[in-house]
Amino acid sequence: MSRKPKRGYYVKGHFVHEGSELDLELKRQAKGDVDISKSDLKRESEALQELGEELLTLRSDLMAPLELPDKLMEALADARRISNFEGKRRQMQFIGKLMRKLDDEVIDAVRAALQVQRDGSASELAALHQAEHWRERLLAEDGGDDALTEWLQQYPDTDIQQLRALIRQARKDAQAAPKEQPGAAQRHGRAYRELFQLVKVELLKASVVDTASPEDTDEDAAE
Repeated sequence: MSRKPKRGYYVKGHFVHEGSELDLELKRQAKGDVDISKSDLKRESEALQELGEELLTLRSDLMAPLELPDKLMEALADARRISNFEGKRRQMQFIGKLMRKLDDEVIDAVRAALQVQRDGSASELAALHQAEHWRERLLAEDGGDDALTEWLQQYPDTDIQQLRALIRQARKDAQAAPKEQPGAAQRHGRAYRELFQLVKVELLKASVVDTASPEDTDEDAAE
């Protein structure tokens, strides 16, 4: 069985593998970046490998627009399936090598996509904490009505009838629930969970509106 030829070229009788550190160094020299040291190249190589590791967690809807090379996509898919530590390490080195072949514009797009995912996760986590806080305020025996008034002032698009019904039912469920043993987690009914979901959805909707760009707002006003 014949071996697949390796991609590269010869320089003064020496074969240079495409994507190797020597290949990168020669390309930089051709561009005039002769001050780049081997340690700089190593750091850049390690940074791209770490970026490749982050790509393993990127959502498919953010991955697709990047239009990464098929070989890199296949390598990422293989890395997700590998559980052996040494095998995973070698695969990530291979992914790092493939990452070094990408254009700077593609690398920037990858970093931007990962940042979008991080920002989205942070927003969702913040909404979860806020929803928990609002639910407890809305269900409180003392001050619950004031909290409801404040909520409706801040989020007037909320389905008022559904919100009031869930609050009433969650309070009834809490009163009817049997006393738990000391240290045991309190059990809650369906209305308690549905109230949390309703509040969380409204918070996320509001966060999308708040983060809309001024340009979008101006365009909508012009229309």
